[in-house]
Amino acid sequence: MTDVLARTSETAATELDPRLANDDLKPLAEQSWGAYNIFAFWMSDVHSVGGYVTAGSLFMLGLSSWQVLVALLVGIGIVQLFCNLVAKPSQAAAVPYPVICRSAFGVLGANIPAVIRGLIAVAWYGIQTYLASAALDVLLLKVFPGLAPFADVRQHGLLGLSLLGWGSFMLLWLLQAAVFWTGMNTIRRFIDFCGPAVYVVMIMLAGYLVYRGGWGAIDLNLGAVKYSGLDVVPVMLGAIALVVSYFSGPMLNFGDFSRYGKSFRAVKRGNLLGLPVNFLAFSVLVVVTASLTVPVFGQLITDPVQTVARIDSTTAIVLGALTFTTATIGINIVANFISPAFDFSNLSPQRISWRAGGMIAAVGSVLITPWNLYDSPDVIHYTLETLGAFIGPLFGVLIADFYLVRRQKIAVADLFSMSPSGTYWYRGGFNPRAIIATVIGAAVAVTPVLWTAGPGMATAAQYSWFIGMGLSLAVYRAVSPKC
Repeated sequence: MTDVLARTSETAATELDPRLANDDLKPLAEQSWGAYNIFAFWMSDVHSVGGYVTAGSLFMLGLSSWQVLVALLVGIGIVQLFCNLVAKPSQAAAVPYPVICRSAFGVLGANIPAVIRGLIAVAWYGIQTYLASAALDVLLLKVFPGLAPFADVRQHGLLGLSLLGWGSFMLLWLLQAAVFWTGMNTIRRFIDFCGPAVYVVMIMLAGYLVYRGGWGAIDLNLGAVKYSGLDVVPVMLGAIALVVSYFSGPMLNFGDFSRYGKSFRAVKRGNLLGLPVNFLAFSVLVVVTASLTVPVFGQLITDPVQTVARIDSTTAIVLGALTFTTATIGINIVANFISPAFDFSNLSPQRISWRAGGMIAAVGSVLITPWNLYDSPDVIHYTLETLGAFIGPLFGVLIADFYLVRRQKIAVADLFSMSPSGTYWYRGGFNPRAIIATVIGAAVAVTPVLWTAGPGMATAAQYSWFIGMGLSLAVYRAVSPKC
């Protein structure tokens, strides 16, 4: 801790180059987040319609419920391990992800991973906003059934989304922007509330289904189970990879939040509670709730909003839909609004503030028509695999640089220096080794995603994040001299 304070004080006393710094990017003067704040961050990240739908989509792979549960837990254990790795440099230096990337990519080259991650966050921001708006649609149709014609995209639709869908989407778009605009302290309080709120509703929903169907109706063998014996192993491995891909975005830029941690120990404790412990509880609720939809409603429903919509109580539907909508707003702000705000601000700190960077992301999220990226299990998996192919290499280079090349040493002042003698100047502000490693990893990882008809490519596509991460890590380490 003494070294961290010394480095931070040294940086504060050093004149930061305005081309690399603003009030949002420079090292924090105070790091105050405890384990609960990190725990609440992950609750908001996990407890969303997107998280539930992604978990539910694993049933479509032909796995039984217990196999889905195992895949979810193993996948989240991997996420915890990598989050601890990526958290340490940002917590030590008290700077966000795009700034810590300057160590590996150069003070100007860091804009490359920042833009890639920022664009990916734009896609996720749009997807999560759409999923939250779908929950709001259910509420509106229940309270105002006369709106039904406007929910039909064939009667009143534009670009694949109904008129009601557009109204809900834009309303939530504005609400999220308003919360974001108030600043990080308000956002922290907001996410401290969102995660626990979903637990309350999920427990109530599970209790209602148990009341309707009875304890004996809980069946851990749902849907069309297609595999048995060792045949299920590759399918489960693919499911594990999809779980990691789902969390690959917030995992990569977790430094945007670990920088606020009062200590690395507090961050690790928050990760332990928020990932494997919390995810186990959430996964059990998902499995129980999904399994009971078969005896209670006559079909397997893997969307919690649609499950809530089947309840014969307007009050319950309103409560459930509003809670899931609020929770999804929470994850969207922390995972897909804050991160691109830092990423885009890093491009031109004096011209693009943190708030301006967030609004760039918000506008882009509408232009990509996200409802077309997340409308079926196949599209969900393709989206995750594509994003994973580009996120994995960025993760691999960052981890290799901090742990294997620089042996966990950070020259914080040089992260904000444009001097040719600075540690992270490399060649004109760019590190060619990091760029080459990223390009090689991404090119190889995305090939099976795009060429699924090739021999073994469909299977390899599931591991796009791991392929890109591992290859870029190995290449970067091989071509970089130890410091």
